[in-house]
Amino acid sequence: MEYNKYIIRNPEIMLGKPIIKGTRITVELIMRKLAGGYTIENILTSYPHLNKEQIYAAFEYAADIIANEEVFEVA
Repeated sequence: MEYNKYIIRNPEIMLGKPIIKGTRITVELIMRKLAGGYTIENILTSYPHLNKEQIYAAFEYAADIIANEEVFEVA
């Protein structure tokens, strides 16, 4: 999946945090909802204007950010 179709960053929206395109819903919010025990279905019920592809795009975006972060060992 190409998350760029669904996830954007704009410094004028939500301080530039990555959001679901066409909304003010951040990738962070989606991930925190999941960490708090929400299911994808719970999120879709809470935000009926979203769809599964947008949620999956948020997962992929978050995974790419983590995969590309630099790790430094502390002595």
